[in-house]
Parts: sequence; C-alpha cells; structure tokens
Amino acid sequence: MPTFRTRPVTIEAMYFDGSYRSGKAILDWADETVYRANLVGFVGLKIKTMEGIMDVSPGDWVIKGVIGEFYPCKPDQFQKKYELVEEP
Repeated sequence: MPTFRTRPVTIEAMYFDGSYRSGKAILDWADETVYRANLVGFVGLKIKTMEGIMDVSPGDWVIKGVIGEFYPCKPDQFQKKYELVEEP
C-alpha cells in the first residue's frame, strides 16, 4: 500500500480574540466569504466554506489556504499543525 505525507505549505492566518478590533482586521484582510455576524455579547464572524457556514469563535484562527479559501481553525489544532515562519 503506498503511503503519502502532506506537502509543506505556507499559509496566512489571523487570530480572532473576539474583539471588534480583531474582527475588523480579519474582515479587512479576507474576502466576502468571511462576514460579520452580530452575536450576543460580541461581534462574531462566520465563514462560507465548501462544508457550509462555519462560526469563528474567540480564540480561533482564520486561515487563508493555498488556493485562497478561508476557514476557521481551533487554537489547539493550529498549534499542532503550524509554526511561525516570519513575524509581520
């Protein structure tokens, strides 16, 4: 049986801390698939993905993938899969 490994890729990502400021920064960076959702207590974000509409919770990362797609990623999964390449 052949085996495969993931190719190394570089992605862009922004951290959402639940604040208006970080939400606005993500909206300014992302395309129209990421949009604002008014949720109780804070400004939330939602992302239209191929799997459907996904919520971005405080503490999540918003990732821009290799073909320009956006999706949320939980912080524990992000830390296991990605490492910092360079500081902005």
